[in-house]
Amino acid sequence: MPRYSASATRFTSKVGTLTMTYTPPTTEQLFVLDHIARIDAMAAHDKFAAATPDMVEAIVNGIGEFAAEVYAPLNRVGDVQNPKWEDGKVTMPPGFKEAYQAFVDAGWGSIDGPEEYGGQGLPFTLATVIIEALGTADMGFTLCNILTPGAIHALMAYGTEEQRQTWLPNLVSGAWNGTMNLTEPAAGSDVGALRSTAEKVTEGEHAGLYRIKGQKIFITFGEHDLTDNIVHLVLARTPGAPEGTRGISLFLVPKYRLDADGKPAHSNGVGCASIEHKLGIHGSPTAVMIYGEDEDCLGEIVGAEMGGMRAMFVMMNAARLLVGCQGVQIAERATQQAQRFAAERVQSALVGGIDRSPVTIDQHPDVRRMLWRMRAQTEAARALTYYAAAQTDFGKLGDEAAAMRAEILIPLVKAHATDIGCEVASIGIQVHGGMGFIEETGAAQHYRDARIAPIYEGTNGIQAADLVGRKLGMAGGDLVRGLIDDIAHGAADFPELQQLADACRAVTDWMVGANTGDRLAGSYPYLTMLATATCGWLMALQHQAAKVLLDEGSGDRAFLEAKIASTRFYLGQIVPTATGLAPSALAGDAALAPLPKLA
Repeated sequence: MPRYSASATRFTSKVGTLTMTYTPPTTEQLFVLDHIARIDAMAAHDKFAAATPDMVEAIVNGIGEFAAEVYAPLNRVGDVQNPKWEDGKVTMPPGFKEAYQAFVDAGWGSIDGPEEYGGQGLPFTLATVIIEALGTADMGFTLCNILTPGAIHALMAYGTEEQRQTWLPNLVSGAWNGTMNLTEPAAGSDVGALRSTAEKVTEGEHAGLYRIKGQKIFITFGEHDLTDNIVHLVLARTPGAPEGTRGISLFLVPKYRLDADGKPAHSNGVGCASIEHKLGIHGSPTAVMIYGEDEDCLGEIVGAEMGGMRAMFVMMNAARLLVGCQGVQIAERATQQAQRFAAERVQSALVGGIDRSPVTIDQHPDVRRMLWRMRAQTEAARALTYYAAAQTDFGKLGDEAAAMRAEILIPLVKAHATDIGCEVASIGIQVHGGMGFIEETGAAQHYRDARIAPIYEGTNGIQAADLVGRKLGMAGGDLVRGLIDDIAHGAADFPELQQLADACRAVTDWMVGANTGDRLAGSYPYLTMLATATCGWLMALQHQAAKVLLDEGSGDRAFLEAKIASTRFYLGQIVPTATGLAPSALAGDAALAPLPKLA
């Protein structure tokens, strides 16, 4: 039976004069899980057999309720009170430690963790839904939850059994969190320029470990008081290792070394020099970390020496998908707030109407256009994110084609979904008018929080370069062409989508034969085209599913009719604009003349 009803928990958070209502979009999430992620097909395999319809519904409803009741009240608290750094320690704002412990106690962090280390062994797709719900309630706070899954995946792929036994149970439960340490003052996107060092200990009780020395910046939740240990995954270079990314190794560096009982007991030379003052995500401490300055800092190598980037990419892929999910989070929150505001704000009579009484602004065509664009883009980003997560899960089940499809989708999700988050948050301010520019309404916070997502975890420009460089080169372009074939197959009833699919195919064929400079010059418009086409295909699938359910008289009629309206808007209003990007994608490097020097 379809599980789509309009009932949902509404939570109202009041901070001073600010009132923001958050409704977990459980009906929408369940619909996308069924028709895009194909969660039922996952459950047909023994590995994910526990993901029954009842279990899935319980998880989606449960995390929505938890997020609304426990995380949502802290969204504004974190924004205005901020974590505090003093003497190398970070104290989180009031309520954060209790909320995080409630998250751990409820077992939400263990959903997709390996069962042999205390996890529930459910699909990563459901973990993505959990992150979405928590992040929609409080994006900054939820950053603490985003990097730990990647650390788990990296240890499962490259860690020793001893490392897994030692570190995974507490990472899986959330009792400890994981961080990713790449960036240094002189090594940002150019990771190969890093200067942190790792020297192997050859004698004494710590023989086999490595002394870590260096500085890392922009480390999300690198220091805090939510957990009694923090597990840092740190990139560093061993003596004699070659320059560039080839010479990088990955190390597990805990804040505290463990005693014989596996408890955090010994300071490990991990220091926090400061935390950053940022445009947004104020509820997330972004740390400057110092390793091995005042005392020995010891780390365990993960994987082979000079194999750090291979291991780190496992972590990065998970993180990039979940950062893409942040675009969904902020878009959902901004859309809800804008729609409620527009339904209450009375301003002006309808142009051309006989009745000159002022109406709510959601009746004015331009505002209605903005609200539909917000809704359609949010739904498209969610479909893309769930689809990518599901392909990852099907890859775990042995579907090699799905695993390869996930590789193609990761840069699309990270870049396009976060672009959507920024766009939707910006439109949300516009819907509020002058009140959107005022902090007290909360609309400005969404925009400030959204803006980081296209930057971290590899800028969106880097995602575009990855798409036309590494990903397009896989199988001579056939993996991308296979995605376009699926899009075209699903576009039979939607001429706008067919036109975009044809344009994507033409640009792809050109990209495969173009030189590096020309490919890179057109990489961003190309990524936007391909991502929009993929979203259009997924929206078309939802349109068809909703029509079938309506014809059958199943499900919530109001929800299904709204779903059809949003998919039509996306296919008719958003897809054609992406087709128009083809000339830009094909223009090549010659279109980008050197900039004139400033006086």
